[in-house]
Amino acid sequence: MTGISVVEFNQIFDMKDRVIAVFDIGKTNKKIILFNDKMKVVSESEQKFPEIKDDDGFECDDLDQIEKWIRSTIAKLVHSDKYDLTDINFTSYGATIVCLDEEGRRVTPAYNYLKPIDEIIPESIYKRHGGRDEFCRRTASPALGMLNSGMQLLWLKKEKTALFSKIRHVLHFPQYLSYTLTGKIFSEHTSIGCHTALWDFDKMVYHQWVNNLGIELPEPVPVETTSEVEIEGKKIRIGIGIHDSSSSLAPYFSESKGNFLLLSTGTWCINMNPFNTEKLTSEQLDKDCLCYMSINRQPVKSSRLFLGHMHETAARNIAAHFDKPEDYYRHVKYDRNLSASLKEKFREKTVFFQDEPLSRNFRERIDMYQFRNFEMAYHQLMNELGYLTIDSVNLILPESNDISNIYITGGFSRNEHFLNLIKDHFPEKKVYTSEISNASALGAALVISGLKPEVNLGLK
Repeated sequence: MTGISVVEFNQIFDMKDRVIAVFDIGKTNKKIILFNDKMKVVSESEQKFPEIKDDDGFECDDLDQIEKWIRSTIAKLVHSDKYDLTDINFTSYGATIVCLDEEGRRVTPAYNYLKPIDEIIPESIYKRHGGRDEFCRRTASPALGMLNSGMQLLWLKKEKTALFSKIRHVLHFPQYLSYTLTGKIFSEHTSIGCHTALWDFDKMVYHQWVNNLGIELPEPVPVETTSEVEIEGKKIRIGIGIHDSSSSLAPYFSESKGNFLLLSTGTWCINMNPFNTEKLTSEQLDKDCLCYMSINRQPVKSSRLFLGHMHETAARNIAAHFDKPEDYYRHVKYDRNLSASLKEKFREKTVFFQDEPLSRNFRERIDMYQFRNFEMAYHQLMNELGYLTIDSVNLILPESNDISNIYITGGFSRNEHFLNLIKDHFPEKKVYTSEISNASALGAALVISGLKPEVNLGLK
């Protein structure tokens, strides 16, 4: 076949491309992404669904519409003239559970993790298990209300007794999506270990309080687990789903040389260290640290900072003061000398954030008249955000700091100010930007593929 490419060969003999389909279900956007055997994206499409109201009138995802879309999409792929669908997996946000009755039918809506919860409900568990600090440390879960998905079960037991009495099975969202195709009940470590308050990280089992719920939760199985299902007359392997934050780490395990940190930036900056085996402390929990679980079933010490939100808020205020467009900051070139002079000038105080050391709260009044122009104010903002980010990163570095690489993904990987601040503070480490589109979906495809292709992390 010399001189004929694979594509031409397939066209001549009408061969289809073998693909793995990953449904990447975010809070806002729902995607279907197809990967070939080399883990290259060959197709991607996106769908948005209006939220509906739960039984209390609070907004939540419309599971009926999501499921209908998934099924119709799979049916089209099965009958496609272009693709040979071999595998399906799911990746989705955590902190969301779906409860089923004895017949396997949904009992509850997919309650929104932003839904308020009476603080008395989790406090009753904290008191019985060593107090709030010890409970949160042991479960690697800051006290986050409904964001601790285990507390959703406790809330149902206290507030919706009739509904709770019908519950026989509890699935986290990625596993529920898989269940809609397989009918099989599974749990896996990345979803259970994601600030759920369900998992005892000291003993690596469900926490003792779970036994008193009256519901038997499934024991976690390896995230690589699959089931073969016949859909539209075709046998397809179905994965059990994976939590999106843990899934986004998977490509770096496959290709990275040496220990690494991943800074996933956007509205939130999520810093993840899969190589820190030290247990969480109360101080770290108070500063918004937690643990995720890796695909290798190891704790991933992580810290969070509301970086993108803080940046957007302050940049908008600077633009208003200097009568510039809201996105003017995008045109500001990094000036190392200006940044250094501002660090010296404001060495003993901050401009944008409150006086407490490394406070994450804005001042009630920000004096913009200290700056001659937008450029000066923006450089000072980035200096202060840099300090906060570095403080957040330091929280997850062990005493024996053996991290050799820092990978920065997301929106701030394109911010020259941010990159230089990180690079200058960690001169002994190699700092890379990493451009992987659909990292969570790629991770979900990798864990069930059984393949070990060379993955392009887009490092620079």
